[in-house]
Amino acid sequence: MYAAGWRPVLQYPVAEAGLPEPVSLAVVQQRLEALAHPVRLRLARTTARGPHTTGELASAWQLGTPEVSRHPAVLRKAGLLTTRRRGRYMLHQLDLAGSARLGSDFLEAVLR
Repeated sequence: MYAAGWRPVLQYPVAEAGLPEPVSLAVVQQRLEALAHPVRLRLARTTARGPHTTGELASAWQLGTPEVSRHPAVLRKAGLLTTRRRGRYMLHQLDLAGSARLGSDFLEAVLR
């Protein structure tokens, strides 16, 4: 905000009234282990840009569809990937909000 004669002031909106629930160390470990696999890390990078089907992910990385199909399940179980159906296809997309909190969740879990 700015008014003539006054110093400029930045105001940030508060997203939530309370703090989010702390994530357990086991959940943080599960997410880090899911991303530690090189194929899953590549799939996470690709799905961060937008939703992709299993076939699109397989062709983008020159992998077999059966090989690719098991990796989104691991990422989804770790809470890093969302999946929705479009006709007969499943669209996978990285959960950006959950992934963005991974660093702070890690520090909170370790320092607890």
